[in-house]
Amino acid sequence: MLLRHVASTLALSSALLLTMPATAAEPTTDTAPAENAPQDAPAMPVDTDHAAASDADSEALSQGNLPLEDIQALAQVFERIKQAYVDDVDDQTLLRNAMRGMLEGLDPHSNYLDEDAFRTLHEMTEGEFGGIGIEVGQEDNRLMVISPIDNTPASRAGLQPRDLIIEIDGKSTDGMSLEEAVGMMRGEPGSEIELTLLREGEDAPIEVSLERDNIHAASVSSRMLTPGYGYLRISQFQENTATETREAIESLKKEAGDNGLSGVILDLRNNPGGLLDGAVNVADLFIDSGLVVYTKGRLPDSDMQFEANADTALPQTPMVVLINGGSASAAEIVAGALQDHHRAVVLGTESFGKGSVQSVMPMDDNTGIKLTTALYYTPGGRSIQAEGIAPDVTVQRGRLELETGGFEIREANLRGHLQNARGEQAQDEEALPDSPIATDDYQLGEALNLLRGINVFQRSGVRRHEASASTEASSDDSDHPDDTQDSTDQ
Repeated sequence: MLLRHVASTLALSSALLLTMPATAAEPTTDTAPAENAPQDAPAMPVDTDHAAASDADSEALSQGNLPLEDIQALAQVFERIKQAYVDDVDDQTLLRNAMRGMLEGLDPHSNYLDEDAFRTLHEMTEGEFGGIGIEVGQEDNRLMVISPIDNTPASRAGLQPRDLIIEIDGKSTDGMSLEEAVGMMRGEPGSEIELTLLREGEDAPIEVSLERDNIHAASVSSRMLTPGYGYLRISQFQENTATETREAIESLKKEAGDNGLSGVILDLRNNPGGLLDGAVNVADLFIDSGLVVYTKGRLPDSDMQFEANADTALPQTPMVVLINGGSASAAEIVAGALQDHHRAVVLGTESFGKGSVQSVMPMDDNTGIKLTTALYYTPGGRSIQAEGIAPDVTVQRGRLELETGGFEIREANLRGHLQNARGEQAQDEEALPDSPIATDDYQLGEALNLLRGINVFQRSGVRRHEASASTEASSDDSDHPDDTQDSTDQ
């Protein structure tokens, strides 16, 4: 009797899931519902015509190629657990665990959202929550840091992309779901949490104590590195990220003054992703036409194309995009689009390689699922799933230690050396001042040097063109010294 009841319950659950319209889901490129994943989850109606299961429903399901033997086996497992498990377990818990297992067995980013996870997902869209400030995912069933958020307890404590979290407050994460891990790491600001990490290159686990804080999900920061060279940092892609980025660009332009911006660095390192629309709108600020990204899935509604428009914020300014292994998902969309359009030089190390799109599908007002529904492709047709974006210029992370001491003999030290009357003027025109940035952030320093080199090359090209035009004009004058005089002589 119990077996028949469970089979009927499972059949009803399958009927409801199969009739849910997938077109109402909100696409996102984030990993599973992690601590900083801002997403929108619009309501999705459940088909109430299937309020009761009948024998006809069961027969229809059996004709839909559902593996009835496996469903019966699942019902038997359900019955054995109910009869023999050491503790009493209610039906709802078992069925939700079954749904969770179905989804999490597909890939690291599909999962079931219970009431807590679903509420957390909505809270993320408000831009503030209590936690430590990291994006997490799963790799080979291990809890892994995708990236820390800037200016949060996690970033201040030195957590790094690809750190493996093996314990949370002494509890092993082995077999722990993402939702449970995120729930343990979130909490009241001021409360303490202890993580145990495994880090590549370290011989022993690392114990890290953190104090939770209010995590403000501001996504854009900017500053002028040196006169004429601006810096944009996007920590994650939210609904308003493109607007914030445009405002930051206008602020940099204003600070640059009449001379304008000579170059801009867009820093997407340790950016775990975010909303697909946010990434498309940011890329659109730098590309004046053409494809930004397209997605392909099993359902026709999963096949989408996103085009740029002509309303760009920086149409010609030279750009360098910084990426690393913590640049994932939506960050890779932006880097790939700018790379394929030859709009920017991508510098750093290979990105994370998350090329899938997740759709949030509410099951009711309080629960839902996050399901991988498509892969995205760069304008050049590249799928970066498990591959990542390869930088145009590879620069490893490191610190630059400047050599001090030692005396070098130069021409100016020789007795009787010739003076250079234009030396000071030439230095003012051509010299690239040393920057202390490289000593703190080697990749950023190399990006700045690359932008300076591009500008020097462009200026020298303009001068060569002007010199060539002047030479051609002089040659024309020598071939025809005085057209008026020739006419008179005739």
